[in-house]
Amino acid sequence: MSDKAGADPRRTVLIADDDPTILLLLEHVLEALGRTFEMADDGAQAWAAWERARHELVVLDIEMPGMNGLDVCRRIRAADPDRETFVLVVTGRTSAGDLAEVLDAGADDYVTKPTTGQRMLARMRIALQRMASDADRRRAEKELREARYLAGIGEALVTLQHEINNPLAGLMATAELLLLEHTERKLPTEDLTTIVAQAQRIADLVKRMGELRNPRSVPYEGDARMLDLEKGGGH
Repeated sequence: MSDKAGADPRRTVLIADDDPTILLLLEHVLEALGRTFEMADDGAQAWAAWERARHELVVLDIEMPGMNGLDVCRRIRAADPDRETFVLVVTGRTSAGDLAEVLDAGADDYVTKPTTGQRMLARMRIALQRMASDADRRRAEKELREARYLAGIGEALVTLQHEINNPLAGLMATAELLLLEHTERKLPTEDLTTIVAQAQRIADLVKRMGELRNPRSVPYEGDARMLDLEKGGGH
């Protein structure tokens, strides 16, 4: 089953190998697993394909024309610090030093040549299980980070309310008394009216902060974002 139109490009397996036997073997294995695939003839083509689609699973031969599989693996790892791509290396090298180099390049697993359909199927199933486990872990870590972030916002909002409300209440009381006095004495009140209005605006803002239940951010300027405190925002 080759790459199909409409298939999720990330779920499409990228195969980079110039060995016809391995390609045929992988084709049968992936069809048995119900996975679509895309083929690359050399390392440069494999890297370009991965940059375009960020495949979840990449199968790399070490010995390829131009850029070899280890160089492709290193580039993927440099561009994928969260290791969202699983890299399976197929290699004819079997010495301990060669296999250590494969892992040092950032590969998640390897299969040595010659191999069989059963061995390749087993390694691919293990790869898919580890991918699912890693995805669950990353999702849990993201949810934990978001929970901590939201908890931090909640604590910050409570602190701001406490620190702002007390001095603000004193400012508003003083301004309103002065406004009343100026009104009774028929003195100018424009500046005091502005102070009272702006203080009330701050009081309304603090109140909205206290009512915020599901904080969210909205675009501000450039790449900056700001907390959404509009009426109804984040509720």
